[in-house]
Amino acid sequence: MYQFEVCANSVKSCLAAQEGGAHRVELCAAIPEGGTTPSFGEIALARELLHIKLHVIIRPRGGDFLYSELEINSMLKDIEMCRKLGVDGVVFGCLNSAGDTDLPQMHVLMAASKGLSVTFHRAFDMCRNPQEALEQIISLGCDRILTSGQHSTAEEGISLLKNLNEQATDRIILLAGAGVNEKNIRKIAEETGIQEFHFSARLNEESAMTYRNPIVSMGGTVHINEYEQPCTSAKRVRETIKSLGFTDPE
Repeated sequence: MYQFEVCANSVKSCLAAQEGGAHRVELCAAIPEGGTTPSFGEIALARELLHIKLHVIIRPRGGDFLYSELEINSMLKDIEMCRKLGVDGVVFGCLNSAGDTDLPQMHVLMAASKGLSVTFHRAFDMCRNPQEALEQIISLGCDRILTSGQHSTAEEGISLLKNLNEQATDRIILLAGAGVNEKNIRKIAEETGIQEFHFSARLNEESAMTYRNPIVSMGGTVHINEYEQPCTSAKRVRETIKSLGFTDPE
């Protein structure tokens, strides 16, 4: 009944997701920015090593979802690359300056994605009118919408998620994501009726570097701990799935 998608920030995380029983992964780079398109090498290696579904985010930069013609052309090239590498699906979303679904841009991207599964990502959570956007995204032919119910976490967005799932009436899949974990996934499922979940199940892994220059930061004004790497934990994936009573990942 349930489907589980893991947001993976590397091939290593993809393999952990697979080991933990996920049905598919969404491969992203730049997770602190909400995810951007990963490299050719990451996508190619993930496809080579995974036997579960592989979806790839198509997002040229962090920030908002108002894209220029140049950025749309870049996204089209990335979709073409993903198709050639044999991915199962792509993940994108475009808004106009008024906070509505940018239908002309979406039509262009949907045409380029024909034959691939398409998820409209959390740009949905930044739109002005989620009920209207839901109908527009259904009309575009997207397979699912990744959403936290327009809140910072899906648990906080339970009320809207429930309403949207009822509005969708099996015309599109609602994929609940953001802050979903082993402690709240059952609550979200029971209170919304949603059956697909998106989570990262990551743990921080300490770097093996012994020499660490305390003066230089690669991020400039953006300060992160450069000597630890967040990576999906197969154990946490398994525990999150088990907390819903789901035992057959096949």
